[in-house]
Amino acid sequence: MGLYPEIEPYEQGMLDVGDGNRVYWETCGNPGGKPALVLHGGPGSGSSPYFRRLFDPAAYRIVLLDQRGCGRSTPHASAYDTDMGANTTAHLLADLELLRRRLGVERWLVWGLSWGSVLALRYAQTHPGVVSELVLTGVATGSDAEVELLTRGLGRIFPEAFERFLAPLAESERGGSLAAAYGRLLASPDPGVRERAARAWTDWETATAPAPPGSVEEFEDPVFRMGFARTVTHYFANGHFLGEDGVVLRDAPLLAGIPGTLVQGGLDLGNLLGTVWRLHHVWPGSELVLVGGAGHDAGTEGVLEALVAATDGYAVR
Repeated sequence: MGLYPEIEPYEQGMLDVGDGNRVYWETCGNPGGKPALVLHGGPGSGSSPYFRRLFDPAAYRIVLLDQRGCGRSTPHASAYDTDMGANTTAHLLADLELLRRRLGVERWLVWGLSWGSVLALRYAQTHPGVVSELVLTGVATGSDAEVELLTRGLGRIFPEAFERFLAPLAESERGGSLAAAYGRLLASPDPGVRERAARAWTDWETATAPAPPGSVEEFEDPVFRMGFARTVTHYFANGHFLGEDGVVLRDAPLLAGIPGTLVQGGLDLGNLLGTVWRLHHVWPGSELVLVGGAGHDAGTEGVLEALVAATDGYAVR
């Protein structure tokens, strides 16, 4: 079972979500089909045309968007004067509701990758009446422990890359939040400092994940690289703006009544914390599909097959 054929949007636009932000959105597939919302990773990666191909275009009305500050949304986080204070989880959740109402959708399946799975889970927990099903991969919950693993814990597995990751930081900054320390570099008035910090951050992402939230080719784009690094560090340094550490896992019982499929690579290093297993066991009605040999990558063959099988299954509900 492979991807569906490439398709183009039949409608697209820029949604004014306030705070000077305009969010790009598009719809493709069947205008009368089952609505499905796609939430990309990062935070700050932007959507990809390949996500459209995970859904049967005859059965689904597929909605993609670029979350605030990335992709085709404006202003872009790569711009030095973009206000990151208007980019938080609460803002993104409000944007999803504004888009849902704009498109006249009553309920939709929500698909999420990596950070997108965090956003999807919190959206379903806070707006359960509008989410029909969840399909999640590269699953995360946005906890402090996950951030600590990704920024420091993996240094024991990738010591050479970790040494390079620490190099731009002052000795006094290396014992605290590495995301916050990098955030300060990325806020420097010196563009050279900002550019070197963005490169070092994305080099660490590339070293620790076979397929990071943005592809290696995208990381060679200085605009993408800066926007991505600035957005990820902003969220990582602020507990993903969830208000309370561990709240997504704590509130998993609120997902009761919402069917969900968790597609996880067996070699995803995020599994070191056991998060996806814990989530599955406290979420009534969830299914865990473990794909051996796959990492944190929605593009691996076995993961793709499982994701398409999930969306095909939910298409007939």
